[in-house]
Amino acid sequence: MSTPVLICDDSSFARKQMARALPKEWDIELSFAGNGQEALEAIHEGKADILFLDLTMPILDGYGVLEAIRAQDLPTMVIVVSGDIQPEARERVRGLGALEFIKKPITTDKINEILTAYGIIA
Repeated sequence: MSTPVLICDDSSFARKQMARALPKEWDIELSFAGNGQEALEAIHEGKADILFLDLTMPILDGYGVLEAIRAQDLPTMVIVVSGDIQPEARERVRGLGALEFIKKPITTDKINEILTAYGIIA
């Protein structure tokens, strides 16, 4: 059974880059969102067991998405992928329930390492 995976980033280039970095052998059903509001809609539609989330976006940013996921107890695991590498950002997203914080640009090896560490892939 495919795992529903959502990539949320306001940059179409970043979304495509992230999609290319996902492990080729990972059986997923991939969806995309251009802002946090679209991401929440996709989560409610069951399209995001795993969410790769940017922080800086229009309409609703990544922090707002994390807050909504926590407040609504939504069933999604979040991996933040951002260029904002300030220690405060890392601490804040972890405090809001993100599994991990990855600095852009992302590599397949780093994604494999995280997915394996959390038992998402073997």
